[in-house]
Parts: sequence; C-alpha cells; structure tokens
Amino acid sequence: MLRTLLGLVALAALAPLAPADGAKELPRPDGKPADHTKKVKVFILLGQSNMLGFGRVGPKETKGSLEYLMSEKKLYPFLRDDAGAWAVRKDVRNVHVMDQRGVDFKDMEKFGDQKNDWLAVPAKGNFGPELGFGWVLGTALEEPVLVLKACIGNRSLGWDLLPPGSERYEFDGKVYAGYKDTSPSWVKGQEPKSVPWYAGRQYDADTAHAKAVLKNLKKYFPDYKDQGYEVAGFVFWQGHKDQNAAHAAKYEENLVRLIKSLRKDFDAPNAKFVLATGCGNPGTESFGKQIAEAQLAVNDAKKYPEFKGNVKGIDTRDLWRDAAVSPVNQGYHYNHNAETYMETGLRLGRAMEDLLKGDKK
Repeated sequence: MLRTLLGLVALAALAPLAPADGAKELPRPDGKPADHTKKVKVFILLGQSNMLGFGRVGPKETKGSLEYLMSEKKLYPFLRDDAGAWAVRKDVRNVHVMDQRGVDFKDMEKFGDQKNDWLAVPAKGNFGPELGFGWVLGTALEEPVLVLKACIGNRSLGWDLLPPGSERYEFDGKVYAGYKDTSPSWVKGQEPKSVPWYAGRQYDADTAHAKAVLKNLKKYFPDYKDQGYEVAGFVFWQGHKDQNAAHAAKYEENLVRLIKSLRKDFDAPNAKFVLATGCGNPGTESFGKQIAEAQLAVNDAKKYPEFKGNVKGIDTRDLWRDAAVSPVNQGYHYNHNAETYMETGLRLGRAMEDLLKGDKK
C-alpha cells in the first residue's frame, strides 16, 4: 500500500507540463539550402526503438497524434509552410541507417537506408526525436546539418550496445558478459553457453554504419561540396531493455564508457553528448527509476568533471502521456503520443544548442 501511495505521489510530481518554451516560436524554414562553404555539422543519434520513433503523425481525429495536436491544440505551427503543406528543411538532412534483416550478424558491411531525405514530417507512419532535434539545430546553425540516426529497436546498453573495453562482472551469483563475449550471462563456475551474437555487437554495427555514411556523404547529402564535416554531437535515447537488476545496476558505468568510446571511435574528442531519460514508462519506480537516475548522473560535475559543459542529460519523465490521450495503449513506446516524441526532440535539440554555444563564450 505504501509503495502504491509513493508511486502516486511521484506521478503527481511529474504531471504533464506545457510544451517546451518557445516551441511555437520556432520559425518556418525559408526553403533555402545552408551555407556549403562551411563544414557539415553531423549529429549521430543512437538508442533503441523509441529513438527509431513511434510518434504518430495522424489522423487529426486521433488524440495524441501530431495532426491532432496541431489542429486542436495549435502546437508546432512551424512544421507547416505558408500553404499548409508539411514544411521541408533544405538545410537539414535526415538519414537513418539500420541492420538489414536476414544478414549474418557478423557482417557489418550490409545495412539498409531507412531514410535519406530532407527533414520534414513524414507523409505517413511515425517519427522520432530527430524531428524536433533537427528543427532546433537547423534554426540555430548556419552550417549544413546532418541528422544521422544509426540504430535499431530492442537493444540494451548492458549487452547489445555494450561499449568496447567493458569487462565481465559478477552479480547475484552470475557472471555477466564483457565486450565481445558470446554469452549474455552464466552461473559462476559453469561454462558459458554461446549464442549467435556478442556483447557490443550493436555498438559495433551502428558505429560502422554511421562511418559508412560519412565516407559517402554525396549520396546522403546531395548538396555536399566536399567541404568536409565535423561530428559535432551524439544523441542517445534508450533504456527500456536494461530494466533488469544486473543491467540497471551497471547502467551508469556503461553510459560513461559509451560517451568516451563514441568520441574515441569517431575521432571527435570535443563532440557534445546529450541524452534523454527513457524507459518507455513514467520512470518513477523500480528499474525505470534506477535507470533514469543513472542517466541523469552524468550532470554531476563533481562526479564527472570531464563532462562539465559537454555532456547533458535531460529529464523527460514529465512528458509521459496517458493512453487515454494517446493513439494506442503501448507504454513501452510512450503510447505513440506525438507530443512526447516532439517535446523530447525539442529538449534534446536545445540541450545540444546550449552546449555548442558554450564553446563560443
């Protein structure tokens, strides 16, 4: 009973807020390309299914869809042009690359282009945080912007996305995988049983796919003029699959190593890193809360002084929207509520913008 009451108090404290400040004030794009005398600013987006995106676009009669929010609540007017069609940003390229189904898991060279277009609301289907994020950065920067999403759903930081250098550890009588181990866990003292996968395989694949895009920028950014690029930042939204005792306990350590590994692997030591809390649930109890606290721990400058001014975790738990005001009842995908996905993207974009501005002070 006490736990239930505490849960209700926590949810009340995280009652839905108004949309992010200034959301209505973002300008419509002018349709012009960016300044291609400047290097392309690349932002690499990683995570699992919520990073893929389940924000519902329409129809406008469906509560919680983007069209409903724009029609009934008058939100996000900048997403349409003066004629009422979906506005297109010719200064922000929206790319998503992902594993191909049926390909041997060891083959990193084969992947599919899920999206390769200018940033705009998709004509059908769903969207993710890249929409709000890209709009903020496209507005803030004079340089061409490449929003490069390299991820797939159903992946954990404690296994699939485990970064290089992660070592085995013991938890509750079991040994858990270190990087490149082929068994997720095994009873201490027993022989591990291999599976057709390995710890960190998705980290290796996602980074390899992103690097392949960067080696072929003319395919993914038609206006590219060989002016070069800069990996300016990483964006992370993940957490649902780590909701177990062992992975949740190790989440903060794995996250810190992920940040450092990405900067090393992309030779981008000064790249900013932003992440949003996310487990596909309100995150106010149990492993969801534990993971959210681990995600926000990177903001502690005393604990991680090297992250001050270049890493920011943002709390999005107040953006949870109930199924009654959402397109579907599917909690692990935030009930497909477009406001959750749009606001998460906007907050991530503003966090990244603030970190970038810090370099200019």
